[in-house]
Amino acid sequence: MVNATPAPEAAAVADPTAGPGLTSVDNALWLLQLIGERQALRVAEAADLLGVARSTAHRLLSALRRRDFVMQDRPNGAYRPGPALNAIGLAAISRIDIRRVARPVLEELREQTHETASLAVLEGATVRFVDCVESLRSVRVGNRTGIVRPAHAAAVGKAILAELPLSEIERRYPQEELPRHTPAALGDRSALLAELQEIRGQGYALNWEESADGVSAVAVALHDTTGTPVASIGIAAPSSRMGNLQGVRQLAPAVIEAAQRVQERLRTTP
Repeated sequence: MVNATPAPEAAAVADPTAGPGLTSVDNALWLLQLIGERQALRVAEAADLLGVARSTAHRLLSALRRRDFVMQDRPNGAYRPGPALNAIGLAAISRIDIRRVARPVLEELREQTHETASLAVLEGATVRFVDCVESLRSVRVGNRTGIVRPAHAAAVGKAILAELPLSEIERRYPQEELPRHTPAALGDRSALLAELQEIRGQGYALNWEESADGVSAVAVALHDTTGTPVASIGIAAPSSRMGNLQGVRQLAPAVIEAAQRVQERLRTTP
């Protein structure tokens, strides 16, 4: 959650020496401050508070939405803090580094399962591994830190996607057809939406050779103090050792417990 200094209930005052570009930047920052304070803001309210036309407010909010700073629960709905804004608040205001908080849990998860444990964040329609504790087994999934994968084809990505509103899924995947990097990957948005619904029900996401041949995984989303999904934690293992999807599913309780431990540490870490 982003804490912002309360803004006065008045229109923003434009700097007469500022050019159009600087004015737009100032208005965009002002919008972020208002949304951080109010947690919800409609186009008409934004226009009134900024003292600009509704079309201008809509354009600014749309630009912020494209960059994940704000999000909408439904088309034409109110704008709320998005993943990018919450991530900045988590790091800059709360001064919590989720990698530092999650690292001990990743190590414990590796020791418990003897498989590679990872932490990942969503970036548009992709997911980036930001930390990893590699398995010590001779046959293992290697360190994935820094690697980017299609979010719809990775357990760590699908776990986060399942926590987003439908409007956000549709924005990230405007086309019905989805890119497939392996034969097992989902090929259309309808199939993705159906799987995300299943993930919400069971509390974890699975991956059987969807992002890379020979690799299977299970993951659970992590939330900030406002309930916004900001990352995911998962374990990946060679498919040959898991045997089938049920073998991967048996690792889910350990990942769910690990996610709960990270959430607790996020709430209590100064």
